[in-house]
Order: sequence, then C-alpha cells, then structure tokens
Amino acid sequence: MDIQISKEAAKWYKNELDLENNDNYIRFFVRYGGFGGNIPGFSLGVSKDAPEEVHAAKEIDNITFYVEEKDAWYFEDNDLKIKFSRKKQEPEISYEKRA
Repeated sequence: MDIQISKEAAKWYKNELDLENNDNYIRFFVRYGGFGGNIPGFSLGVSKDAPEEVHAAKEIDNITFYVEEKDAWYFEDNDLKIKFSRKKQEPEISYEKRA
C-alpha cells in the first residue's frame, strides 16, 4: 500500500487540525459508518496520533501521514490517494488498485 497526498491537501490537514510544531503525525484509520469509503459500512477517519505499528506512511512538509497495521485490511491492496479539490476547498480521497 502506498499513500499519495498532494502538498495542497497536506497543507489543508495541517491547518484544519491545528498542528503545532510538535504535532507531526496524522493517522488515517477505519471507522464504522460514514459514506464514501472503500468498503460499504465503513469510512476513513483522521486523527492526530503518534504511530504504534505503521503499515504505510508518507512524509510531506515534516508531517507523517500514516495507516496502522490494524487498519491495513480496509485498503484491500489499494493505494490511498488524497488530492485537494479547489472546487470543494477540501481533500478528495480515492482508492486505486495497485498495479
């Protein structure tokens, strides 16, 4: 699994989550419910947490975006792609099958 995140999306998360100098981690995790997820009935949550057991990570502008091992099942061999939508003024999440 690979995490791909645009610089604009990373900046949005940094501002939206009020990251300070010591807040260097953003975790993507599986949560029950919601919509627009990779698996029906589940969706992707976001939090400021230090990692325990990283499955995949990407560092942008001194912020590590990551997924824990315990949430790897949710991605089903897909990459996580996050880009910033100028129209919606928020990140857009998609899942792309690994080649």
